[in-house]
Amino acid sequence: MGSSEFYPDETPVHERTVGPFEIDVHPVTNEQFAAFVDATGYVTVAERPLDPADFPGADPADLVPGGLVFTPTDGPVDLRDWRQWWRWGAGASWRHPFGPGSSVDDKPTHPVVQVSFADASAYAAWVGRRLPTEVEFEFAARGGLDGARFPWGDEERPGGRLMVNRWQGSFPYRNTGAEGWVGTSPVMTFPANGYGLFDVVGNVWEWTTDFYTSRHEVAGQVAVNPGARENLLAGASAEPGSRIPRRVLKGGSHLCSPEYCLRYRPAARSPQADDTATTHIGFRCARDVT
Repeated sequence: MGSSEFYPDETPVHERTVGPFEIDVHPVTNEQFAAFVDATGYVTVAERPLDPADFPGADPADLVPGGLVFTPTDGPVDLRDWRQWWRWGAGASWRHPFGPGSSVDDKPTHPVVQVSFADASAYAAWVGRRLPTEVEFEFAARGGLDGARFPWGDEERPGGRLMVNRWQGSFPYRNTGAEGWVGTSPVMTFPANGYGLFDVVGNVWEWTTDFYTSRHEVAGQVAVNPGARENLLAGASAEPGSRIPRRVLKGGSHLCSPEYCLRYRPAARSPQADDTATTHIGFRCARDVT
């Protein structure tokens, strides 16, 4: 597990052991999430009023329900500042990912987005499953290819073939859509990995249950899968000045680019406040097998 080739938080490379589990073949889709909402009346975090205590110093008038929305820039920008291409989208939600006027009605088989960790967990409970741990996700995403850079091997484009929905062009202002999509794509559009799983990299980032740490926490050379790692305090994962814990996202998304975010790889990981909903985060479910 992990990698020493790319980003510091993927280190150290180490072994983990996982128990038997089953994981969804693809991320949860808009039509699957709609069935959950229709059956339960569930209201997502992005649709609920914001708690001023979570946003100290913010103008109460600005605390309106919504989510983070990706907005391409007009040209090259400082890639160290993600605020250049992310904005708060008032009214953005899973039904309207880019705010009022947008819709997923014509995207039933695309992965659902604008879902927080709590939303994903609620859906998983409804279907009698749970979210995967980081270890489970990485094990599944590798598809049996231990140590390979990508789920299909070390070469990103074997035979020149595009294997993943990622940003094509100059990030964050020009996406050529060379793989056929600008934004999310229907699940199962790109080839499955060795375990028959689709979209384990690219398309959308996916929630896991693990709290984020700046590098892998390893006790000795071999560590046993700690599940949600309940021994880690949620507060330790939060950014300075915030009380909101961060979880590990896996898989990368359609916004990942070799020049900015080469994280469409099984070993890659990213932190995300678990109350956050965006246009590039989704999830899939897992369950224990006995």
